[in-house]
Amino acid sequence: MGLPEERHSEYSSNEKLHKYSVIRDLTGENISSGIIASTLVMTGPALIILQAAAAGGFTDQQTINWMFAVYFFGGVYSILMPLLYRIPITGGHSITGAAFLATVTAQYTYPELIGGYVMSGLLIFLVGITGLFTKIIGWVPKEVIASMLGGLVAGYVVQLVPAIQDMPLVGGAALISFLLFTRYVKKFPPVLAAVVAAFVVLFFTADLNPAKEITYFLPSLQVPEFTWMGLVTIALPLAMLILSNDAAPGIGALESSNFEPPIRKIVSSSGVFSVITSFFGGQCANIAGMMSAICAGPDSGPREKRYMGAVVSGVITIVFGIFAWKIVPFIQSLPQAFVSLLAGFALIGVLHSSLQMGFSGNRYRLSALAAFIVTLSGISFLHISAPVWGLVAGAILARTVER
Repeated sequence: MGLPEERHSEYSSNEKLHKYSVIRDLTGENISSGIIASTLVMTGPALIILQAAAAGGFTDQQTINWMFAVYFFGGVYSILMPLLYRIPITGGHSITGAAFLATVTAQYTYPELIGGYVMSGLLIFLVGITGLFTKIIGWVPKEVIASMLGGLVAGYVVQLVPAIQDMPLVGGAALISFLLFTRYVKKFPPVLAAVVAAFVVLFFTADLNPAKEITYFLPSLQVPEFTWMGLVTIALPLAMLILSNDAAPGIGALESSNFEPPIRKIVSSSGVFSVITSFFGGQCANIAGMMSAICAGPDSGPREKRYMGAVVSGVITIVFGIFAWKIVPFIQSLPQAFVSLLAGFALIGVLHSSLQMGFSGNRYRLSALAAFIVTLSGISFLHISAPVWGLVAGAILARTVER
């Protein structure tokens, strides 16, 4: 997985003494980056959460609790951390974690899932304060983890083809927008362009009235149930996905933009926020890799003011979480083909980077292929889902046949 080495964040005396006001640090560039980052986490990931909730037979209250928790606490994280460190540490939740949970929600009771989320957050916290768990998951080569992730999201991306066939106008507009922005507009995420185009065409060609109204209710604390099976098949894989696909890329993006992120504090705080989020029904709230990359990039304006992009993103996602009771019925009214379309586009980048990392080298080709195929198969044996078996198969081959 490879979390970056710890670097002590030392600020110069000028940086300590020169405290910009929040309002003064807002610029058009960092506001734009914050809007783009928050829009990314509010589209495809939200749809994948609803798919996972539907697969698990969640009630409306459980579904809304999930949406509220990940977006509200992810937004709070995205406000507190940047204001504390003056670095664009952007918070959200793990889209790959949500995709993984779609394969296991039907196999466990709701309290067992909550227990798995709590244990996952605790494991992430341990990574931040001790580094012990990093050594444990270091036993699994990063190529195997990447290939498992590729097999996990490939099923979503493949659904793009039948979705475009079912909705040719909407799918065609989204596909053309995605390709045009990939080729000609480098500063704007192609996924976001595809989502906007799809919604615009759908708005003019379909009735988007919510199928039902949900009465507002206050989010409530959930009671977890802790099991050894939940630790092995929910908490462990979920923590690995969050650390390898959110924490490591997010920290790497900050470092590549010449920031000095407090790595242990970022990881441990992601664990703390994930534990809090789990008690309200969400799987995690942590540093978000792609969102941090957007807010830390040069398009976010002057380097010393880029942290405000993360703050803007946090404010928007908090509002999204608070109004989940209104947003969920609207999303549920969307055609299933449209949901599959957006989820597929949202995961194209994840699939591409996963396959590239998993199969670009020669050292663990067989192990990576085994992890990919087993995960893609979707099997469930002994109440253990395919992604876990994919990790097991890949790790065993890597440490024996391809050692």
